[in-house]
Amino acid sequence: MSILDTHREALDLIARRSRTRRLIPRAGHDFASNDYLGLANSPELRGAVAAAIERGVAIGAGGSRLLRGNDPEHEALEAEAAAFFGSGAALFFSTGFAANSAILSTLPAGRDLIVHDALIHASVHEGLKLGRATTVAARHNDVDAFADAVRGWRAAGNKGRVWIAVESLYSMDGDIAPLDELAELADREEAFLIVDEAHATGVFGPDGRGLAHALEGRDNVVTLRTCGKALGCEGALVCAPRVLIDILINKARGFIFSTAPSPLAAAAVRASIGLLASQPERRERLARLVAHAGTRLPASGSQILPLIIGEDGRTMEIAGELQGRGFDVRGIRPPTVPPGTSRLRISLTLNADEAAVDALADAIGDLTA
Repeated sequence: MSILDTHREALDLIARRSRTRRLIPRAGHDFASNDYLGLANSPELRGAVAAAIERGVAIGAGGSRLLRGNDPEHEALEAEAAAFFGSGAALFFSTGFAANSAILSTLPAGRDLIVHDALIHASVHEGLKLGRATTVAARHNDVDAFADAVRGWRAAGNKGRVWIAVESLYSMDGDIAPLDELAELADREEAFLIVDEAHATGVFGPDGRGLAHALEGRDNVVTLRTCGKALGCEGALVCAPRVLIDILINKARGFIFSTAPSPLAAAAVRASIGLLASQPERRERLARLVAHAGTRLPASGSQILPLIIGEDGRTMEIAGELQGRGFDVRGIRPPTVPPGTSRLRISLTLNADEAAVDALADAIGDLTA
């Protein structure tokens, strides 16, 4: 027996279920990334990073924000982001996963209730595991299910605060949350509303301010805006009232005990936020591409188009065939999505054009006929 046998057996089980994950190089037309506005490799961001290096912005922070890692670029980004998105304050994290984990594990108290959408990001689930609050999953995008969960918890005699956690645009289904109704529910219940704007920031709302832009600035609203998707950079911004940001600074272990994000990354995000306002044509081009794709592929109402195949192995076979034909489309399987709903996640970005969309639709038609 080898000390590694248990892990080999675990990998064998994953393989028998057609769920092995492997790192695949980038190749072909981009229908897999979240670089929706095509900013990640843009000359504008390359120039902004070069200019930041020229003016002496550091690559590494050298420590946590509470030690010597707090850089003027972090503070400038947070001030500009709060002003741009309309929140009381903002806090920069190294990743969206770290930010969501910090929000959910730190802000709700042990006596509180968190009602979250059943399809919410894995990073939220990580925060739920680390926190002390009671948690309940509500049916996807069903406001009545959220209300029922709160009502049942209250009826059992609980007196804590309620937190409602949702995504504004769901990363695997491409559908949009009923944010106005959820905000009304939060107001009625004196609850907090946490909105993960990861896939909406930069794409929707005035100047790309997201789907929750009209809710920003409220005392009971917290938003997460990742910087590694439409913004083309890395990291994540938590936007919230100042008092909640100060709680995260003082109590969020993932913030306190982590080396601060790169100051150079903060400079890049600052530049990207500026491009959202100055280059509306990027959002306009993406909207036209989404509308065009909707004439050839199943539409979702957003730039994320799920094509449900169902069976895990077949999903990966089709994805592999598409990759072989020059289309970077990835298969998504459980546990990322519910059992029986394995799918091709087609992501529309400005890295592909209408002709590439048409060619992809033709290839999918051949493979699924």
